[in-house]
Amino acid sequence: MRVAFFDVHGYERRHFDAANAVFGHDIVYFDARLTADTAALAAGFSAICAFVDDRLDAPALERLREGGTRLVALRSAGFNNVDLAAAERLGVIVARVPEYSPHAVAEHTVALVLALDRKIHRAHARVREGNFSLEGLVGFDLHTRTVGLVGTGRIGRVAARIFLGFGCTVLAHDLAPDRELAARGVRYVSHDELYASCDVLSLHVPLTPATHHMIDGAALAKTRRGFMLVNTSRGALVDTRALIDGLKSGRIGSACLDVYEEEEGVFFRDLSDRVIQDDLLARLLTFPNVLITAHQAFLTEEALQSIARVTLENVTRFEREGLPLHVVTSGA
Repeated sequence: MRVAFFDVHGYERRHFDAANAVFGHDIVYFDARLTADTAALAAGFSAICAFVDDRLDAPALERLREGGTRLVALRSAGFNNVDLAAAERLGVIVARVPEYSPHAVAEHTVALVLALDRKIHRAHARVREGNFSLEGLVGFDLHTRTVGLVGTGRIGRVAARIFLGFGCTVLAHDLAPDRELAARGVRYVSHDELYASCDVLSLHVPLTPATHHMIDGAALAKTRRGFMLVNTSRGALVDTRALIDGLKSGRIGSACLDVYEEEEGVFFRDLSDRVIQDDLLARLLTFPNVLITAHQAFLTEEALQSIARVTLENVTRFEREGLPLHVVTSGA
């Protein structure tokens, strides 16, 4: 099957080429992001493959369908960048990779916490300049601290086990509490109790209308002053203006972010020779107590191998049976 891949990076292509040696699809790689303006590149392709930075709104999907596309194979778990109602109206099937490596994201979450707590990023920069002073680098022991997890799905479960291993008290909130975690000592509580009790608050839920800006001014008013906020899930879970206000007031003691609500067109790009046009992102980058990575929590060899395999399995199942393995609908 002919598949047009959009917004492909070298680290992805290597894994897709290796996986495709088994599946044998006709893959064409495009550097461009998929938008309504670039959708014409997919003319003649029955399937396209897109990532979280691509914009599959109604105009883009309409142009894809006009060009003959019948399958959108997302190489991601998230699908909030796709207008699913428009896809269903147009008869375009959308598939995703529901799980690739929960360990990758959970481990990156903990890595961010440790790096920011112990000022690793600042210490590294100092030492490279010959500054071996320890002033301003005092952190805190994770042992005995209270960590709150919003969401204990695949990633949240792994994160909980890691934090338990550090000797943390782990609280969680989830609509479906995990019995195994509860047996290990994780205590499920209400949102309000979670916010009020945590030294570290980590988000592990998908972006839905119900979770959009779940961390806003009202939520922050309920939190323990000086807590650390961690978001490796979806950027729009956090209201960026409220985040900045919380950092300025000291309500938020520090923040680790692997995602940002307006990351489209910024993350996955080298903008080192340009002025960042997003004033809120530029402001966040000025805080010494904020650590930002560019949506790389998933980026491990194991995760990339899994993403490539499952994506191509979706394409193969669609080609043979008309329905991929992991279909996304507007009711998801």
